[in-house]
Amino acid sequence: MPLNYSKWDQLELSDDSDIEGHPNVDKKSLIRWHQRDIHEKREIRKQKITKLKAEIDCNNVLRPRIIDLQSKLPNATPSPAAHLNSLAEQLEKNPSPAAPTDAPGQPTYDAMFLSLILQVSKAAKDNAGDGAGLTETERNERLAKALSDELGRHLSMLDKTTSELQTEMENEIKEQQKHITSDDIHEAWESKYVPAKPEPPPVAPEKKKKTVAQTEYEVLNPGASSSTQAAAPTVDDDDDEADLPELTPALEGFAKIKLHQYEKSYEYIQAHRDVVVAGASDALLVAAFRAQSDGKSTYAKQCVHQSLLLQYCEKLGNDGPRVFFKKMMTGEKRALKVFEDDVENTYNHLCTRVKVAQEESNDAAGKEQIQLVAEDPNQTITFNVPDGPPPEDLVLEGPGTEDFDIEDVRKALQFKWAVFSSFPEVLQAALKDGSLEAVNKVLGDMDVPTAEQVVQNLDAAGILSFAEGGIRDETGKGAGSA
Repeated sequence: MPLNYSKWDQLELSDDSDIEGHPNVDKKSLIRWHQRDIHEKREIRKQKITKLKAEIDCNNVLRPRIIDLQSKLPNATPSPAAHLNSLAEQLEKNPSPAAPTDAPGQPTYDAMFLSLILQVSKAAKDNAGDGAGLTETERNERLAKALSDELGRHLSMLDKTTSELQTEMENEIKEQQKHITSDDIHEAWESKYVPAKPEPPPVAPEKKKKTVAQTEYEVLNPGASSSTQAAAPTVDDDDDEADLPELTPALEGFAKIKLHQYEKSYEYIQAHRDVVVAGASDALLVAAFRAQSDGKSTYAKQCVHQSLLLQYCEKLGNDGPRVFFKKMMTGEKRALKVFEDDVENTYNHLCTRVKVAQEESNDAAGKEQIQLVAEDPNQTITFNVPDGPPPEDLVLEGPGTEDFDIEDVRKALQFKWAVFSSFPEVLQAALKDGSLEAVNKVLGDMDVPTAEQVVQNLDAAGILSFAEGGIRDETGKGAGSA
């Protein structure tokens, strides 16, 4: 069976050899101009098709409204004029935000229908006359007929316009399909974005370096320090929990001692000198965080209590344990109050951090995100960002540009700029930077419906581009390379 190669007749290639050069212009610049010319033509046609489809869809929304109004006029009470006035007032005071697109300055369906009603009402009143010598019923019947005829005239014009737009759009689509591009022959992906759910992070101390406790204590040896505030221990929490300080067997036994049992704690430290080591107080705070996260509040508070014991002893110097526990065991009221208040405040702070971490973990586990992902590894996602609105004296140059209407080109470029300008500044900055990671970060911070709409607008305006191979396609259609 012979192979059919006819489909490749439509393949549009960018052949460097068919570009005639100029002695004063380097060949690479001419090639880049030729590629850009191909991309711009495709984008203009794509924008025109999008615009035609939007106009057709808008007419399809307005048409049934006109038919419904036309059918209600003969039986309208108390009169056709009153019915129209009531409808116009409702559309003016409580309009629906629904519109054909979300582009800036786009009128809503209600605004367009209100404008039509006002036009029809004025024209019908002029055609019906003042109705001198007629009864109220006869005047209403004449006005109803005039309104119905005027609505019928607008309906006929709307149908004719829709038919013309449909024919024009079909012709543009046929012209677009005359050439195969890389976008048409890919089978590995169908969508330009996919929702992604991040995996829930493990319940652990708050990410980033954070202050766990701010300790105030009474200086028991005034000559030893001029400060009345101990440095707060910090925990550097990574995703890998192996980096967090863990309790040794000796510290586990120390953490089980109940609150305010100072004599027992002092005896335990004397018997287990490996409790008073660097990092021991941090390990106890990490254990307290985990215990509070698991609902073991009593044990969590004991860990906080024992951690602060070690911090106070450390800050009092080499003889710190003896000095500190002497004050505690003799019942020095001021020293006891400072320490016990510190324990309560630190534990309350820890409880707050645990609650926040759990809420953030739950939010992260249930949040969907929209992310731009090219499923084909050969695809590269880029962004074709406009520098500004098109100039008033826009000029099209180069072969083939005579096929395009300058006003259509200007409108397409204005639409692209309007869409880009409607984005938040943080998204505009990410798009200008051209970083896919930066754009995805902005999209990830948005709720799913908003992010989906942004991606649709990026695609419709030709800002979102998919490229493959050596030639960068800045419209998402692909230029190809011979």
